[in-house]
Amino acid sequence: MSADTYLNLVNGGFTGKLAKQLGLPQPTPLRRFQEGQALLDGPVLVIGDDELARLLSADWDLDVHRVAAPDLRYSAVVLGLTSLTHPSELAAPVLELAGVLKRLARGGRVFTVSRAATSDDAPAVAAARQGVDGFLRSIAKELRGGATANGLVLGSDVPVTAPSVVGALRFFLSTRSAFVDGQLLEVDSLAGSLPASWDRPLAGRVAVVTGAARGIGESIADTLARDGATVVVVDVPAAGEHLVVVANRVRGTALQLDVTAPDAGARILEHALARHGRLDIVVHNAGITRDKLLANMTPEKWDSVLAVNIASQLAINEALLTSGDFTDAPRIVSLASTSGIAGNRGQANYAASKGGVIGMVRATAPLLEVFGGTANAVAPGFIETEMTARIPAVTRQVARRLNSLQQGGLPVDVAETVAFLASPAAGGIVGRVLRVCGQNLVGR
Repeated sequence: MSADTYLNLVNGGFTGKLAKQLGLPQPTPLRRFQEGQALLDGPVLVIGDDELARLLSADWDLDVHRVAAPDLRYSAVVLGLTSLTHPSELAAPVLELAGVLKRLARGGRVFTVSRAATSDDAPAVAAARQGVDGFLRSIAKELRGGATANGLVLGSDVPVTAPSVVGALRFFLSTRSAFVDGQLLEVDSLAGSLPASWDRPLAGRVAVVTGAARGIGESIADTLARDGATVVVVDVPAAGEHLVVVANRVRGTALQLDVTAPDAGARILEHALARHGRLDIVVHNAGITRDKLLANMTPEKWDSVLAVNIASQLAINEALLTSGDFTDAPRIVSLASTSGIAGNRGQANYAASKGGVIGMVRATAPLLEVFGGTANAVAPGFIETEMTARIPAVTRQVARRLNSLQQGGLPVDVAETVAFLASPAAGGIVGRVLRVCGQNLVGR
């Protein structure tokens, strides 16, 4: 059962009927990934792009349709919009989508593939391309039944067959992206490679996860290990007992370490090399909150949050980048937050640190590109954790409903997104932030 009592009640028998009669919101429990699960359970409608249709039908053996059938419920609708040159060209594909939305299956997917609008574009081209952004985000707020709408925005020289386009398309169409909604992710280049196995895309890679003893970090460790990585779990000595439990479960190793220690980066690298012979992926998950209105903020509360949430990441990254041992298509994935994007009352320190993470990955990514590497961030919204369980009950219920899916996410939702960005197929996604928030109704 979910920790969300309301979600459980309004999807029960009698209480569900009562909620419907009273006109109460009835969020749909999300279907999340289980090993052995098919990519999609039903037919897919592809609108407007022959190459996308070929990829889905020939390469992935999906039941692909190019013309909507009146008697089918579609598991996904994919719109190829890369050739737009004028806003008027949006009408045909969008209205074709409108005709099948009522037949989108529960937990279905709407997905767009378009191109980035730039200052070099003709005004009409830029208008058409930017129009996809507003259309997609609006559709995401209209869908029901646990369905989501997301999109890819391709750089000018990136074809739909690029590894990161293919990898992202699989991620977004699958149940791994259950709590990602209303997002447009940019694919910047042709870099990256398709994995030998989609079931174990991280096989042969060594990953470090900080703050891994509990919550989101623990789930990230589990998910990376499931995907084939050897995992080093890191947390403070006080969490050592549970950290060892996590390490044993994922068949990795544990390192008790305060990430703010001056030698944290060197010790992480030394441990990974000594125990596993390499280091390929670093997930900066360790973080703290010390919430106070700014008028009541103390130096200790400000400094400690900035030290753990951003300064430690900067120092560890510098140690890795100057070591000469982090050069085989490395991946850095940092945990940001929607608070760092839209702000949050009483969290000036936390929001500053998480906004700092976003700036950091944007500036760090070019330093890794020479090695075929990337740095990206994941920005969770309201996630059901021990920390959010301590929020007052009424505030917690309100926070859960303030997104298009009308519920909180789970740690595994963040973990699945981290695993995707850490994968070989995400090599063309550079310095980006992907929100895992169910499409918060405030902020972008």
